[in-house]
Amino acid sequence: MSTSDNLKEAFAGESQANRKYLAFAKKADEEGYFQVARLFRAAAAAETVHAHNHLTVMNGIGSTEENLKVAIAGEVEEFKKMYPAFIKESKEEDNEAATWSFDVANRVEEIHALLYENALETLGKNVETIYYVCNFCGNTVEKVAPDLCPICGAPKKEFKKLD
Repeated sequence: MSTSDNLKEAFAGESQANRKYLAFAKKADEEGYFQVARLFRAAAAAETVHAHNHLTVMNGIGSTEENLKVAIAGEVEEFKKMYPAFIKESKEEDNEAATWSFDVANRVEEIHALLYENALETLGKNVETIYYVCNFCGNTVEKVAPDLCPICGAPKKEFKKLD
């Protein structure tokens, strides 16, 4: 493998560790292990630093316009190719939980592509909006959270406002 390949693998690993440690922190909080949760969040933050360092070295961060185009391409790839293949296979294996997880992610990735396209179209116009994310399926909406999530049916209270 080359250094370039190693950077890509390290970036992926650090990114995954960040997400995993945040999930572990949430579970530790639920179980009342607040100090352990704090440790998991600290390690997750460190993994983010590592991932950002690797991405920077790979020249993976461009201008905002370039980054939006990369994000659009990634989301489109996911909802048009990756997730449909995953959904097909999980159905063939009769894995309902995986099918659900892939399906909601697939539907939300299409929404993300549209949101990024809108941001690209309005780049530089300082159009301000508020975003809300469903805690169950990741559905991302602008301006106002719906009474029920159109993807998974979660109630409005499950949407988190993001800054």
